[in-house]
Amino acid sequence: MEATAGRKEFYSNYMLINPKKASLFDLVALLFSKNIKNRKFIETSIETEENFWYRLAVFITTLLQKFLLTIKIPMALAGQTFEDMCNLFNNNGGLFGLVKRVMTGKVVIPNREAANYVSAVGITDMRMDLSKEILYGNAMYYPSLAIMAAKAVYNNAAYNKSIIEDHWGMQLIGFKNYWNDFMLQADTQVSLLRNKTADHDTIVVCFRGTQPFSADDWISDSDLSWYEFPGIGRIHSGFLKALGMQKIVGWPKFVVPDITRRAPLAYYDIRDTLRDLLKKNPEAKFIVTGHSLGGALAALFPAILIYHDDQLLLERMEGVYTFGQPRVGDEAFASYMEKNLNKNGIGFYRYVYCNDMVPRVPFNGMFKHFGTCVYYNSKYQAKIVEDVPYKNYFSIFGFIPMHSNAIYEVIRSFTMRVKYGSDYKDGWMMLGVRLFGVLIPGIANHCPMDYVNSTRLGKPDDVLFLPLHTKKALGFEVPLLTA
Repeated sequence: MEATAGRKEFYSNYMLINPKKASLFDLVALLFSKNIKNRKFIETSIETEENFWYRLAVFITTLLQKFLLTIKIPMALAGQTFEDMCNLFNNNGGLFGLVKRVMTGKVVIPNREAANYVSAVGITDMRMDLSKEILYGNAMYYPSLAIMAAKAVYNNAAYNKSIIEDHWGMQLIGFKNYWNDFMLQADTQVSLLRNKTADHDTIVVCFRGTQPFSADDWISDSDLSWYEFPGIGRIHSGFLKALGMQKIVGWPKFVVPDITRRAPLAYYDIRDTLRDLLKKNPEAKFIVTGHSLGGALAALFPAILIYHDDQLLLERMEGVYTFGQPRVGDEAFASYMEKNLNKNGIGFYRYVYCNDMVPRVPFNGMFKHFGTCVYYNSKYQAKIVEDVPYKNYFSIFGFIPMHSNAIYEVIRSFTMRVKYGSDYKDGWMMLGVRLFGVLIPGIANHCPMDYVNSTRLGKPDDVLFLPLHTKKALGFEVPLLTA
């Protein structure tokens, strides 16, 4: 837990959960006692919590976090070994190619920093090129570019440079690992790229999502800790910390020096980089994007800009595009964001594919989504909805439909190539994830593969998907955001 000094300077209430301090007795007692302040693993300004279902959610997620902490090291080692093995096969022409190279002594050993080294997420969808059918001016251009960037950022710097510059013909501005003051490590990965042509000049800020073999990432996703900011609302603490919240002082306009930091803080470094680029290029604008955890950080980035009243960046922000994004704040925060996004003319588009479980977490009634929800079903048909079906992942009403859909998607894997072409064929890794998804529906739906397919195949004609400044220039009425 962090020190209490200075808390009142930037937030009014808080609840911080430390699974390392959670004993079995304390966890069970939480279910039967409303006095949450007596629990040793909860540090909070609130004396009691009347809602049993909320306490149950804390109980379940804390147990999950404790389990993840116990397997943190073997989970990371297993993940790295898995990625190395996959790249060993890929770099040597598959199983038969590897056998041949072993016999000739010409085995190519994977280099984790090389441009041809692909992460576990990248292996589920090996596509590198942008859709040739979706060009600038098309309503789906920004979403299509955003999800491809969000998929690429899961990989290393060399891979991103190669794909962005060699395949897309764009400029990689930077690829960095940013510091987390509370975890004392650099665990927030961001890429900045520039898409400049004669028609437009767009900078893309892309936050990396949840690493499948990172216990810390999954702990952040499932954490129910929060800070309440006066006049703003309650916000998920793990996402705030990953974005660059500073210890003790919170979110001042400038970074307070700290000799323990070994890397910059994400929000501040990205903000300053954008300021320099936008001042030098009056026509340039930028979008913010991310998948999964990256979507949560993309959602919070404009929130801090609004908090700091950074008019330069707010005026030049083209839009926010998130994919499989978890909830980041409560209803008050959602209202605050909708009001200010509309005030500043910023489009916020939250893409959800089918039964993706991550947009349905944290699993409690306190956190709420905001922005325009673009929902795709398993046939890649788009619909604007106020909220997704079965917004509570554990709803008993969703059990049969979710499992039935997972079975359908396994069958669909064998027909996609015939129906849409080789670009849409599931690889062996994606097929394996879909088979696992029959047991736990929603996991396979979270992979970038279906989000890429959605932005390419589910092409709505509605002008809603155009950037706000384009709609205004064409004379269309700009709709208000919906929760």
